[in-house]
Amino acid sequence: QVQLVESGGGLVQAGGSLRLSCAASGSIVSINAMGWYRQAPGKQRELVARGRSGGSTSYADSVKGRFTISRDNAKNTVNLQMNSLKPEDTAVYYCKVSAQPMGALYEYEYWGQGTQVTVSS
Repeated sequence: QVQLVESGGGLVQAGGSLRLSCAASGSIVSINAMGWYRQAPGKQRELVARGRSGGSTSYADSVKGRFTISRDNAKNTVNLQMNSLKPEDTAVYYCKVSAQPMGALYEYEYWGQGTQVTVSS
């Protein structure tokens, strides 16, 4: 089994910062992509940032220049540093990992439980 544990969400004023973390554990052979998605009430879930095993990263246009994704492959951890937060960043943030579990021949997608980020104006 593969488990994801998220932390770092909370309430912050506009212009402030938060740092989200997600750690993967379990019987993992390898991890490819690790990323963050978010979903606001009444809206579809959207990609925020993603980092691949080779080091490449991608960001949603709405967060470029403000958010930074980083990985610690030795610890199977992905972080999201969020600066200059805006009220429109308010959402539940989900960690997503593509990993090959022990005994499997293919990769599978795993989701974290979600962590609430609220930005007040």
